[in-house]
Amino acid sequence: MSLLENPVALGAACFVAGSASGYWLWRWKERNLRAASTLQEQAALADARRQAEAITREARLKGSEEALKFRQEAENSYASRKQELGDAERRLVEREGLINRQLQSLVDEERRLREREETCKQTSEDLEHQCQEAAEITRRRREELQAISKLNESEARSQLLKEIETESLKDANHLTRRILEEAKTKAEEKARRIITVAIQRYAGEHTNEISSATVALPNEELKGRIIGREGRNIRAFEAATGVTVLIDDTPNAVVLSGFDPVRREVARESMHRLILDGRIHPTRIEEVVSKVSQEMDETIVRYGDDAAHRAGIASVHPEVIKLLGRLRFRHSFSQNVLDHCVEVAHLTGLLASELGLDPNVARRCGLLHDIGKAVSHEVEGPHAQVGADLLRRLGESEEIVHAVAAHHDEVPHNGPLGILVSAADAISASRPGARSETMTTYIKRVEDLERIGLSFDGVEKCFAVQAGRELRVMVKPEGVTDEQSFALARSISRKIEAELQYPGQIRVTVLRETRCVEFAK
Repeated sequence: MSLLENPVALGAACFVAGSASGYWLWRWKERNLRAASTLQEQAALADARRQAEAITREARLKGSEEALKFRQEAENSYASRKQELGDAERRLVEREGLINRQLQSLVDEERRLREREETCKQTSEDLEHQCQEAAEITRRRREELQAISKLNESEARSQLLKEIETESLKDANHLTRRILEEAKTKAEEKARRIITVAIQRYAGEHTNEISSATVALPNEELKGRIIGREGRNIRAFEAATGVTVLIDDTPNAVVLSGFDPVRREVARESMHRLILDGRIHPTRIEEVVSKVSQEMDETIVRYGDDAAHRAGIASVHPEVIKLLGRLRFRHSFSQNVLDHCVEVAHLTGLLASELGLDPNVARRCGLLHDIGKAVSHEVEGPHAQVGADLLRRLGESEEIVHAVAAHHDEVPHNGPLGILVSAADAISASRPGARSETMTTYIKRVEDLERIGLSFDGVEKCFAVQAGRELRVMVKPEGVTDEQSFALARSISRKIEAELQYPGQIRVTVLRETRCVEFAK
């Protein structure tokens, strides 16, 4: 039976044939894949070799460039070093030549000095010989004169002295007359200089600022209302006025602390009005403070105009008027600074009139001398220099500016105005009743005076007398000499000026006593 007639056999034959063909087909594909993979690997290897060769060539090129660069830098460094060495060698040669020339000049100078020494020695011998000859000639002439005049030496000397005395009296009379005539012509100038020097020695610088104000309360309950819920009222008041409110154990009183006197006065007036009104809350506080501030600006201008009018000063810059008005709220040892300025203006004008100077310019200097205190808390520096800079910017003359800057001797005086202002300032501050201080401050100042005196070596005892205006220092005579006593007095004065604040001036007297005791038996 044939395969066509047997389906099973035919199927088996077809399966075998298909399997064989599939196997050989798979083997053929695998060989082709292996061949393709080998070709790819060979191509990748060739690419890698080409890239490696390219990288190698590039690295060699870079290495060559770096080597050339390093070589060029080395050559440049060598050339620069060679140039520096050449310059150093040239400088050494020049210095050696200079030293040689200096040495030669020293040798020449030594030779000239030796020659001069020989010349001086010869001249000295010649002079000594000439002196001996002159003495011999004088002796012979004296004998001849005695023989001719028939007078001995004592009689001739008496007659000569009488003639010389007569001629000297005549010359002295002529000289006295000439000195008197010159004194009459220069009397006014000399008197001015003497007065200004004396005034300058009398002047001084002392200030003490008040930085707090106390507001009385009708009852203790108002303290709680001023503080407010969780302190919001007191915070609003401090933010609006710029001062610190101190509520302590003082009964029926609050303290307003601030360095700016105008802000402190605004705060005091605002607090007073709030207490009278009774409505104390942040909105009301802002309204009252704003209104008081506007009124304060007008008040300041009014005070400034009034001060200028009282001092007899016209055409004052508006900004200067405002600054003068601000001084109304400043005090120095209980003396109002604005009143002090007006008083100094009058005193300066009187002194200037006595010296023949322009009293108007002098009064203007006196009125404006403390203008720097109105802004001294805002600008660094001494109030005299601050005021001078301010007046210069506002167009005041250089004469007035210098007088203001020099009234505390912080810059040298170039005219009498600064000295007059300094003197008037000291007179106004030290007159009786002008300034006062508390008992505690006074006692502490006296204690500090004695402490400063005892801090120096050689001091045995110290006593503050005349209400603290004089310090008497007793030193040990075996430890301090008379010359050292003067130096000790100056040192104590300088230390007092540096460490203490006081009105007027303090006199330092150093006493040195040596007692020698012996007993006659």
